[in-house]
Amino acid sequence: MPKLRIGVLYDFWWDEDEERAGEGARPKRKAPDEDVQEVYESLKKAGHNPIFLRLDGTVQSLIELAQTETDLIFNLVESFGGNDTLDSNVAAYLELLGRKFTGAGSHGLYLAQDKALAKKIFAFHGIHTPYFATVYRGRTEHAHDIQFPVIVKPAREDGSIGIHFGAVCGSIKELMERLDYIHAQFDSPALIEEYIEGRELYVGVLGNDKPEPLPVVELDLSKLPEGTPKIAGSEVKWEEETEAYQKTWPFFPKDLDEELVTKIREKAVQAFQSLQLRDYGRIDFRLASDGTLHVLEVNPNPYLLPSAELALAAKQSGRSFSDLIAQIVELALARYNGGS
Repeated sequence: MPKLRIGVLYDFWWDEDEERAGEGARPKRKAPDEDVQEVYESLKKAGHNPIFLRLDGTVQSLIELAQTETDLIFNLVESFGGNDTLDSNVAAYLELLGRKFTGAGSHGLYLAQDKALAKKIFAFHGIHTPYFATVYRGRTEHAHDIQFPVIVKPAREDGSIGIHFGAVCGSIKELMERLDYIHAQFDSPALIEEYIEGRELYVGVLGNDKPEPLPVVELDLSKLPEGTPKIAGSEVKWEEETEAYQKTWPFFPKDLDEELVTKIREKAVQAFQSLQLRDYGRIDFRLASDGTLHVLEVNPNPYLLPSAELALAAKQSGRSFSDLIAQIVELALARYNGGS
């Protein structure tokens, strides 16, 4: 592959505005995160000429991005100015500029972020997902006949934002309190989803025309503090000082039979394609105690760190972290050149 000038695009914002901080909020970025640094270093080791490109939530940063010359942009943006719902807008901006970039396009990012819409698409494609309802300030927008316990989350956030151990509700009182919190904190419709007791499984997917599912990874939730629901909430994902964070680790399960593993991986590819993801993604499943497989969420452009689930699965499949980054670059370039 020729050596390329690759812009490593990430979002950056200051910490003065704490309006949305608190329970379930993603930590504020003040400098390139570790994942951004790791991707940059991998590209540099591969002989490319990477440069950091920063969006800080201002119009000026958008203008500077438009004026930057690159062969490819490695898109690691998770928000714009701290607003996690605007990552699809950033991708749309890159599309308007005619820039080549890695990962999901604006359409795929939007479909994956709107959890209720994604679940309707899953149903159309015969992909099982927990029954759900959507509610916004007293107005029901969609509702299955669901039963307690339920988990309540913002309908248009990702990265476990707004999902806390308290998101699992076992009564009308708890449900009403959680709905009020979601509406007040995020000004967003709330997704009410049947809580599935079971195992948390993740499948990474690489590719476009013929996506390849990676080995199944399980998140060990067995050591969570007694009395807490077995979910990968913000305590598990972001709050490094908590017991929940420190005692939950991904591993490769050995007790899943071959037929089930094949089914899980096939459903991962189907979900990846149904939401029009590109290059790479991660599909989150719940395997219920009765053996039913539920797709919980599809994650475009998932966290890229050697210790994260996607990279661990890639390593299990024989790819180093550098190999993974190189393959994402190759997949993106092939798309723009008419390949797979």
